[in-house]
Amino acid sequence: MNARIRQYLFGTIFLGVGIFYIIKQDWLEALLYSVAGLAFVFNTLTSEPTLAPYKKMMTIVTWVLIISTGLIFLYVLQFKFL
Repeated sequence: MNARIRQYLFGTIFLGVGIFYIIKQDWLEALLYSVAGLAFVFNTLTSEPTLAPYKKMMTIVTWVLIISTGLIFLYVLQFKFL
């Protein structure tokens, strides 16, 4: 399996889990998995040749999503199970 396809697959799985948590109405977990899935997808989009003119902006968006995922994860760990 191609590494690029694998990254899209991981992003799709994370987005699917996010949709599952939306159905369960657990909004914090849904946000966590959705942002993580978008981070995988945007990270893979930065290596697409057709999007080369937008590589810098895509990289910035990817890093913002990765940092946001980390912060949301720490928030979930600290406050979800009290």
